[in-house]
Amino acid sequence: MEALKGIRILDMTHVQAGPTCTQLLAWLGADVIKLEPPQGDATRGQLRDVPNADSLYFTMLNCNKRSIVVNMKSAEGKTVFVELLKKSDIVMENFGPGVLDRLGFSWEKIHRLNPRVVMGSIKGFGSSGPYADFKAYENVAQAMGGAMSTTGVPEGPPFVTGAQIGDTGTGLHLAIGLLAALQQRERTGAGQYVEVAMMDGVMNLCRVKFRDHQRLTRGALTEYSVPTYPGMGEVPRAGNDSGGGQLGNAIHCKPHGPNDWLYVVVQEAVWEGLANRIGGEALAKDPRFAKIAERRKNQNEMWNIITDFAKNYTKREFMAILNPLDVPCGPIMSTEDLANDEHVRGRNMWVELDHPQRGKWWNVGMPIKLSDSPADIQRSPLLGEHTDEVLKSVLGYDDAKIASLKQAGAFSAPPKKAA
Repeated sequence: MEALKGIRILDMTHVQAGPTCTQLLAWLGADVIKLEPPQGDATRGQLRDVPNADSLYFTMLNCNKRSIVVNMKSAEGKTVFVELLKKSDIVMENFGPGVLDRLGFSWEKIHRLNPRVVMGSIKGFGSSGPYADFKAYENVAQAMGGAMSTTGVPEGPPFVTGAQIGDTGTGLHLAIGLLAALQQRERTGAGQYVEVAMMDGVMNLCRVKFRDHQRLTRGALTEYSVPTYPGMGEVPRAGNDSGGGQLGNAIHCKPHGPNDWLYVVVQEAVWEGLANRIGGEALAKDPRFAKIAERRKNQNEMWNIITDFAKNYTKREFMAILNPLDVPCGPIMSTEDLANDEHVRGRNMWVELDHPQRGKWWNVGMPIKLSDSPADIQRSPLLGEHTDEVLKSVLGYDDAKIASLKQAGAFSAPPKKAA
């Protein structure tokens, strides 16, 4: 928890992309103050599985943070925000286009108020360009960033990926940018504006497809299992092809359920041993598969032969056959598989936590392992749980001032007008 000790982050983000970033930085040791409106982050109540408790959507993205409620639509609330801003190293937002400006806090004003602060901003399509005012969500970002057009099979519809590359992927990109900006501030003394667009982040994660896009101007993509030809333009969907120089595919194993598959990569160096094991000398010497060029041309036949062999084994049994042959492979792991996997538990990637509203629950752990500062994962905060604590410890307010601000509506929604 010591890597980012002493760094304070004023976190105005909500839903998934921004909270992903700030949770990661909190796990690295930053003091993340989640500044919420009186109604709280919208995900506290979304997809709720325990009555009157924060949802897993919220709890799994907001660990190790302190929550303070501030009414940014009141003058007193804005004053509290400004004072917190002056005490922060990073301020973050992922509001819709123009929202923060309408509240009176453009980047230019924030920079004037605290020239050292680094501002992180997530937008669907960035703050410039023809799409700047469009709204985006996870699947919209996948659609417009190139992921969907290249996921699935040619004769079927495009698919989204189960991994949240639009939201979580953008949050991870932003974390890199913020850490770089903090490092630059050490040299210059000045903060800067750091922006990541969801569409841009997805494009970056699809870079191998843009590699193939350019290769198509010169020749066919010989490693693809579907037909390609020079000048076809767009990169096709190619099912479970490996997407690299070596051939790869998912092989269905017994008992042939929806996740009874093993992903297998057939490298040049392992073909002879693999062929001997599954088909004997005849397969090892078969000219259709002897060299990688021939295996690429005839890969659908090769996969059929491997699948026919695998039908007698479970995915774990088939994996046990391939591992001694140095064949890269891995079972398709369901959420149930992963939640009960010894390797996953041993690496603290499935962590049990306790919550005052919902009781025991599990979170995905910290994927970045620092030898001298391992993450200590703590539960997410209740709405406004640390309001008084932050006002006292960060801003030095006493009880009388806090009471006065509460009376003025700095931390609560204004009463509804009578009809």
